[in-house]
Amino acid sequence: MSSRTLTTTSYAILGLLAIKPWSTYELTQQMDRSLGRIWPRAQSKLYEEPKKLVSMGLARATTEAVGRRPRTIYAITAKGKRALAAWLSEPGTGPVVEFEQLLKVFFSENGTKADTLATLSATRAWAQARSNESLEVGRSYLAGEGPFPQRAPQLELTSRFLTDFYALVGQWAAWAAGVVEAWPDDPREATADPGVMAETVRRAEAAAGASAFAQSFPLAGKR
Repeated sequence: MSSRTLTTTSYAILGLLAIKPWSTYELTQQMDRSLGRIWPRAQSKLYEEPKKLVSMGLARATTEAVGRRPRTIYAITAKGKRALAAWLSEPGTGPVVEFEQLLKVFFSENGTKADTLATLSATRAWAQARSNESLEVGRSYLAGEGPFPQRAPQLELTSRFLTDFYALVGQWAAWAAGVVEAWPDDPREATADPGVMAETVRRAEAAAGASAFAQSFPLAGKR
């Protein structure tokens, strides 16, 4: 078997199966609930992925009855665990930003000031809604009611990233809205503020310096 035949979604499914067996419906629910924020994929693909894993010997399928209706339960195999472990041993690739609202801001001179402000308002609402979801999940684990307490060490790492990311998006949208408020009604007549670009460069320098420091002293960021 070549790893080229597996996608990141394949490994995401294997990771879920490594936690426990799931039905196809349960897998799609878990992909939406736990992985949808970091690896969103079309639900139609998720229904086909477990079948592919079974055909490759990475998962096995059994049928059980729920009332009068049968359902298929998928579980990871030893071969699947080895494939998952091999994937985890590789560093992987960095994030790809796919952000329609940011794209709208990027081309905002072709619309109106009101359009841009409405987009930024929607961005803030999105960030707030996601932050509320993270808060609810975090509180459930603090109360000892999380569904997978044995995975808390892994969840605390990913949840910190997501929580900080949502906060970043919300803070940026609020800041950007304040800038756009000062624009004329026609965005094409807006003028740049050299101070904003200077601050952006300063932030980039600080981030680049912090990254270089972390690479030189990897334990410096350890909590």
